[in-house]
Amino acid sequence: MSLTTSAQFTVGKLDAGMAMLLTEDYQLIEFPSVLLPKGVVLGSVVNIDVGRDRGAEQRQRNEFRELQEQILMDFGTRQPKAPVIRVGHTTQTWTVLEWEPLDLAAAELRSLHLYRDGQRMMQSMPSSLEVANSVLAVKTSGLDVDHEYEFKIEMRTSAGTLFSNAVTIRTHSLENLSGVCVCFGECESQEEIENMKDTVKRIGASWTDRVSMNVTHFVARYKAGPGCEAALRYNIPIVKPDWLLACEANGKLQPAIKYYLD
Repeated sequence: MSLTTSAQFTVGKLDAGMAMLLTEDYQLIEFPSVLLPKGVVLGSVVNIDVGRDRGAEQRQRNEFRELQEQILMDFGTRQPKAPVIRVGHTTQTWTVLEWEPLDLAAAELRSLHLYRDGQRMMQSMPSSLEVANSVLAVKTSGLDVDHEYEFKIEMRTSAGTLFSNAVTIRTHSLENLSGVCVCFGECESQEEIENMKDTVKRIGASWTDRVSMNVTHFVARYKAGPGCEAALRYNIPIVKPDWLLACEANGKLQPAIKYYLD
């Protein structure tokens, strides 16, 4: 519903986009000249209608109230959730820690930090929420053989600092080859690869067709192919098939350095 009042004015002056309007009782008001009808000059008489639109007022109140409720829901009721981590692949000297997608609500991620046995590590961690929720894991190395560790993650946000649950891992002994995961590259023949897969099964290890952070060794006769290039990017040792045979013959993990593929 709109309530309208009409008033009559005489144009007294036009200057710099403003018009000086004079009422019948000699009240002077300033009015934007752009809102006046075309052709208005000094001395012109104009009628101006001023109305109140209660319907528009109510719509604006409703929109403002909805905006307040949305702000309350986004910033007042939802808080960032603490990270949830779990142990991934573990070997004699490293482990992979995985986490659920991070939920920061409306907060911003400032940084992630990895703690080992209560001490903050100089470990490279994702620097943005997008990266963190893309990789969902980190590999930490340099661990002692057959040793127990406790890990947790610190998440700093614009809404405060949260710590994940703590997880305990134990690195494998040299005789425990269950953490060994190999990927095969260019070899003499497919038959050789199949024989190596049999060896992997006999020693209790595993193999995969795709290079990832869980792969411990890349086994090949020739340094060629996309798999080899991926292994180099992941800093995975590229070894000769003799390394697998040595692990089986000795019944424990063998140093890769003696079997590096030149």
